[in-house]
Amino acid sequence: MQNFLIRVLINAVALWAAAGLIDGISFGDDDAWTSKVVTIVLVALVFGLVNAVIRPIAKVLSFPAVVLTLGLFTFVVNAFMLQITEWIADPLGLAFTIDEFWWDAIFGAVIITLVSWLLSVVLPDGDD
Repeated sequence: MQNFLIRVLINAVALWAAAGLIDGISFGDDDAWTSKVVTIVLVALVFGLVNAVIRPIAKVLSFPAVVLTLGLFTFVVNAFMLQITEWIADPLGLAFTIDEFWWDAIFGAVIITLVSWLLSVVLPDGDD
């Protein structure tokens, strides 16, 4: 359970960093920081569930493209997971939007990957 909470917080920080660095990714128009924090954590939870359920299937189906591009297609798969998160967040009433797939979602996936990796190295994961 502790590992799951750490992963959700890492995803939340990574999503917040991507939204801060890329104009096309946003968490609603509300200026109240408390509602933004709650939205970011809930979107991080959805993002974690999408990565746990859909990403393994997408990785298997995209394996030939990943091999042909020497792993660079992984960023497209990650961007697709981010786009699916947006599609799921909308009916749930979470104000999470991505303007363009090819620019905003791809660069957002790169930022999320880098921030998640960095925080995973720094923070304990509970497996030790």
